[in-house]
Amino acid sequence: GVMEKLGLGPEVLLRENPRLIYARLTGFGQTGKYAKSAGHDINYLALSGVLSRLGRKDENPYAPINLLADFAGGGVMCALGIVVALYERTKSGKGQVIDASMVEGVAYLSSFLWKSQNMGFWNRPRGENLLDGGAPYYEIYKTSDGKFMAVGAIEPQFYEQLVKGLGLNSDELPSQSSFIDWPEMKKKFASIFAQKTQAEWCSIFDGTDACVTPVLSFDDVATHQHNKQRSSFIKNDQEEISPRPAPLLSRTPAVPSLKRDPFIGEHTEEILLEYGFTKQDIIKLYSEKVIEISKSKASL
Repeated sequence: GVMEKLGLGPEVLLRENPRLIYARLTGFGQTGKYAKSAGHDINYLALSGVLSRLGRKDENPYAPINLLADFAGGGVMCALGIVVALYERTKSGKGQVIDASMVEGVAYLSSFLWKSQNMGFWNRPRGENLLDGGAPYYEIYKTSDGKFMAVGAIEPQFYEQLVKGLGLNSDELPSQSSFIDWPEMKKKFASIFAQKTQAEWCSIFDGTDACVTPVLSFDDVATHQHNKQRSSFIKNDQEEISPRPAPLLSRTPAVPSLKRDPFIGEHTEEILLEYGFTKQDIIKLYSEKVIEISKSKASL
């Protein structure tokens, strides 16, 4: 209801411009019991049902920072909704309102969890399934130098290469799909991974299809050979590293700025002047706390 209080709700603006795409991104959505309630990623994730599936065996559910509901279920799904509405507008010539709820966005993003329940992926308690830390061949293992290797050798042919790289013989091991033996197998794999450094394991598994890769830190990602070859990470003029925009388009790739990120309010005055606001208008907006201007840059 915030935009309505400002006289800028969708009903008003769509009367002015029927082609307008009006996106409303909230945690709980525009209607329902929690519509006007405060919340954060962890709350939206909880209400979606997805949080109940995240975490280790015999531990509380675990929220993975605020990536899933805020950015994936919220920002990305809202952006997708805008793209869909824009495409529909090419046919109808009309705009519409997008009700982007982070709860529903992250739930829909996680449709795989619902649709695969009867396929054997999630029929065991949390932390005991194929993709949630239960399987020894889909796990993260610590190396002798305190770093980690990520293992995702699901398919039998990949699992065979994992076992070979670990110096084991699959004929002498329990069946890959024998979940009763998974806990012991995890211990066995962990003890072997702990005997070599991350670099040593990379030299063993690089170039194979064992699906074993190093867990790279933020300090390491830009210098890893694969990422360097693709220029996956960029440095700005302050030597700060960030991901290159993705996905990469062949004909119109994004051209990222290599300047540092702006301070909040750093360009407010400049942009408003460009759009026809007067100095007096800007002073009034600033004094009423409608806008924010970086103190170090403001000339007011």
